[in-house]
Amino acid sequence: MTPYLEEHSEQVGQAAERIRGHVRRTPVLNTDLDSDLYLKPECLQVTGSFKPRGAFNAVLSLTARTPRPSGVIAVSSGNHAQAVALAAATVGLPALILIPEDANPAKVAATRALGAEVIQEGITFANREQRLREVMAERGYTLVHPFDDWDVIHGQGTVVRELLDDEPDLQAVATPVGGGGLLAGSAISAKSHGRPVKVIGVEPVAADDAYRTWKTGRIEVLPSSPTTLADGVRTTAIGARNFEVMFANRLVDEIVTVTEEEIATAVRVAWSRVHLALEPTGALPLAAYLAGKLPKGRTGLVLSGGNANFATVATLL
Repeated sequence: MTPYLEEHSEQVGQAAERIRGHVRRTPVLNTDLDSDLYLKPECLQVTGSFKPRGAFNAVLSLTARTPRPSGVIAVSSGNHAQAVALAAATVGLPALILIPEDANPAKVAATRALGAEVIQEGITFANREQRLREVMAERGYTLVHPFDDWDVIHGQGTVVRELLDDEPDLQAVATPVGGGGLLAGSAISAKSHGRPVKVIGVEPVAADDAYRTWKTGRIEVLPSSPTTLADGVRTTAIGARNFEVMFANRLVDEIVTVTEEEIATAVRVAWSRVHLALEPTGALPLAAYLAGKLPKGRTGLVLSGGNANFATVATLL
């Protein structure tokens, strides 16, 4: 193990201890789809996605510092928003979340229900970073970035740490990839496991910035927010820290892409055959498996969340 990997693996271990008691240790499920397939259903996690792992690690780390932040702020399409809202409420900090106007209404409502202030009016994927900087300057709140943050990355790494603790003989793990927090954290855990584990990221063809980045070796930026069923990965580029882990240090082996129809098929299979209420983003690794785009052998799929737009799922089913 390289010093780089050893340092980050230790940070994932510390994150696991820090967030214990605030998040669930989700089960690992086998399925009749394939005896070699193992599912990590983060749709069963607190708030319905993996995001509280990183959010709690970041917020708890912030509150341990001096001075204590006056509040936290985030920008999110929904799952990170709910996670930050819950983490902030748990430690007694105000939370302000900027969510694009066209986000999943259920995710917006859940974020408000967790006590966060939400700003949506005039927020788009195109202007949200600029608006974030403006609001941060006005309020003086501390940013909890959805993916380009070491505390968030290390927190997300606890998913695959648990998966490999439960199933140490896995030969490959696959996770969705948007900004890269989950995949970077997963790669740290997988590559420090002690046995060879292939790490694969899955993203829509319509949002293939990580795939392009993997091919070119530099951060590729999409010209605009992509249109895809998988609304949780509508980022236009991965983060700098995520690139460092995934590609500069070669901890991710491959990025594969799936079509919108393959995503739709995976949602139908998840709900009807696996009996897991996945959102399209959470079904990305299953889509890659069903399309024959993952390697043969004992494979773990991180099914990242289940906060679906019910109208969308109803149409798909």
